Amino acid sequence: MKTSIYFCFLFSILISSCSTTSKIAALKPEPDDAAPLVYDNNPSIINIPISIKLKDIENQTNKALTGLIYEDKIIEDDDVQMQIWKYAPISIENLNGKIKTVLPLKANIKYRIGTDKLGISLYSTQEINLNGNITLLSDVKLSNWKMSTTTELKSLDWNESPTIMMLGKQVPITYLINPTIKIFKSKIERTIDQAIEQSMDLKSNVLDALDKIASPIQMDEKFNTWLRIVPTELYATDAVFKNETITLAMGMKCNMETLIGQKPTNKFDRTKIILKPVTEINDEIKANVVAISTYADASALLTKNFSGQEFSSGNKKITVQNVAVWQKNSKMVIALDLLGSINGTIYLTGFPQYNETTKEIYFDKLDYVLDTKSKLLKTANWLAQGIILNKIRENCRYSIKANLEEGKQSMLKYLKNYSPMPGVFINGTIGDIQFQKIQLTNSSIVAFIKINGNVNVSVDGIK
Repeated sequence: MKTSIYFCFLFSILISSCSTTSKIAALKPEPDDAAPLVYDNNPSIINIPISIKLKDIENQTNKALTGLIYEDKIIEDDDVQMQIWKYAPISIENLNGKIKTVLPLKANIKYRIGTDKLGISLYSTQEINLNGNITLLSDVKLSNWKMSTTTELKSLDWNESPTIMMLGKQVPITYLINPTIKIFKSKIERTIDQAIEQSMDLKSNVLDALDKIASPIQMDEKFNTWLRIVPTELYATDAVFKNETITLAMGMKCNMETLIGQKPTNKFDRTKIILKPVTEINDEIKANVVAISTYADASALLTKNFSGQEFSSGNKKITVQNVAVWQKNSKMVIALDLLGSINGTIYLTGFPQYNETTKEIYFDKLDYVLDTKSKLLKTANWLAQGIILNKIRENCRYSIKANLEEGKQSMLKYLKNYSPMPGVFINGTIGDIQFQKIQLTNSSIVAFIKINGNVNVSVDGIK
């Protein structure tokens, strides 16, 4: 990404030899005053395989599910009053593609025995405290960007057989207690489903992450360049088990821009993001990065680049004091304020081009504006003959091969076990960074880059 940042700065290097003509007053080619153009920005597709350790689901579920998990305070309806607590951590593992959850619980159960006849209540209430383990199995799916489960209670194993004292003897009452399981079975199942859904709400987590991603990042402090990502669509496949990991693929369509100058605004609107379920996602990155520099910023960089440069022909010498650039009729106009054998402002025009073979940016058909050339023929023929212009053409080339490599290395920093938050790790690779084209708008120089690669995100030890 850092490479794209340099594209606008390249123009300062590209023109590091531009100059021309003596007291001269050439007509200024005025910028187009039509409405600003909209540059062509092809969206990028970033596909991200995600793996989530079952241990993290276990940890998050334990956080979501604590203490009292079921309570029935009414004894009159079914002769049973019950409270159930989770008294130890839940354990979760993969069992043939399903989540197996073991829930340690303790129960306080009150039940009554007796009758109510002729208006006379003959009841006795017994209380018993129990502890045991419930085993549940859950099918996993991704629905509405939430990892949800459909859970079924499979067994309840008491640590001690439930008994009560009757006529001086401990009498087993498992036959009385186990039927009560039907009463809270659905409650326990729903409680587990809600806890997992709450802890694995991908939608809110992903949107929060996108908010951070979409906040412009300063890529280069020296040149004050920023990367802005604007997500527009999100995709996700169904979640599947692989060993002790749940995997799914997510994809993001977005627009990517780099800008020079003040920190740009965040354009991401989480209320307008489109969420789409899909059956399959390729794991490749296909990123189209847009590098934007306003003409004011480019002019400032060019002026700095010309500092100390001198152009001469025989005993004629000139230096460039200031540079300004803008576009007119799809060409770049370059205004050079000269001091020396010629004082005044001259104007050049040319088409920014990129040479894929040499990886150079250059100005095609770079020449004096017609009026400038006419004035030079009258006041500074030595400059009009093209000696200086040829030197300008020779120097208006700049290889960006090293910058492309530098940008690639900068990107790789974020693809080698990069951890944006505790427990989340990003890894990946990228291929060559390919320069595509340059487009001039009424306000900016826009460069386009294409990037291929792949990336994956693993969740392991999330807090």
